[in-house]
Amino acid sequence: MPRSSRPGEGAAWFDDAAGPVVRPYALTGGRTDYDAEVLDMVALIVTEERPADDDALDGFGGPAAGTGGWAPEPEHEVILGLCRTPLSVVEIASELELALGVVRVLLGDLLDHSLVRVRRPAPVAQFPSERVLKEVIDGIRAL
Repeated sequence: MPRSSRPGEGAAWFDDAAGPVVRPYALTGGRTDYDAEVLDMVALIVTEERPADDDALDGFGGPAAGTGGWAPEPEHEVILGLCRTPLSVVEIASELELALGVVRVLLGDLLDHSLVRVRRPAPVAQFPSERVLKEVIDGIRAL
């Protein structure tokens, strides 16, 4: 009998085939997006370097126990570890096997606490104006 169908167990938190089940909104505290900043799928995320002598922080860049501050969840810690080398938002979502929206909320938490930095993707090159293209074509024809 599968674990999830045993009598008296309440909600199905485990499925033999899928493993433990945690809904995405449980990871984000019910939040569905990050309002302060739009995180492009290809934006690069990098973990901020913290001074080694910062007494208010634990080993992961979060507040030390007993400081009354925000403490990163395990998913935040994984993101901090992954982003020691720059990764795009979509790569982080792939590594964590989480929905892109969930990863954006988690990254928003880290941004709010200055634990990561966002490197914007390079702007797409603008196409030259029609006038410039006509001049180039005229120049080639003149050869």
